[in-house]
Amino acid sequence: MATEAALTEDRLLGGRIVIRQPADGYRVGIDPLLLAASVTARAGDRVLDVGAGVGAAALAVAVRIAGALVTGLEQDRSSVGLAAANAQATGVGDRAQFFICDLRSLPVRLSPGIFDHVITNPPHLAEGTGQLPATAQKAQSTIEGDVLLAEWLQFCVKMTRPKGLVTVIHRADRLHQVLAALDGRLGELTVYPFWPGGGGEEKAAKRVLVRGRRGVAGPLRLLPGLVLHAADGSFTEPAEAILRHAAPLPW
Repeated sequence: MATEAALTEDRLLGGRIVIRQPADGYRVGIDPLLLAASVTARAGDRVLDVGAGVGAAALAVAVRIAGALVTGLEQDRSSVGLAAANAQATGVGDRAQFFICDLRSLPVRLSPGIFDHVITNPPHLAEGTGQLPATAQKAQSTIEGDVLLAEWLQFCVKMTRPKGLVTVIHRADRLHQVLAALDGRLGELTVYPFWPGGGGEEKAAKRVLVRGRRGVAGPLRLLPGLVLHAADGSFTEPAEAILRHAAPLPW
């Protein structure tokens, strides 16, 4: 685990979540909170976060949905340790567990096809694209390694029960790859874009959520999505409700 001097302690969801994370390297942004807000689980549902990092999305689900049982998979050992400690500090340690997993060697305590909801925020950059991050930990979090996007998403589908939901947040410019990986594996696919807004200008979406249900048929839907920023650069009221007050995503 990272040393005390290398960690910061931060608060998410208006102070509801305690997150200790590396001072250098990947830092939790808004993507995990938007992803968690999309989950429509109920008490007793099992939610899996694939690529959990230090636990932000998984813990946001546990805080938002009383009684939800969350599991996180992460290949970085130090991040798994931090996620477990963050769960305890947040007060949801009895409903949250985290495992080391590289997606090709499932922990023995888990089985495929048992989760009601699977969520994921995969590395957003294909290898060889973009600027190489300054630290190895950030590179691992942002750039695909041996497990490419299609295989990552297929793993998520495998872990979902019949009629369960898979939700992924990713770059809008890779939407075609997300849809191709899920084609024939999920039905009722829904695409939910996040629009930057701000400055009174029309700007292209940079992030999208894609959600689908395993083992069902249904047409793809493209929703209006959510504008994140007002003209002055602050978060819009709906975005603020999600990011500060633990409101659900307005599907």
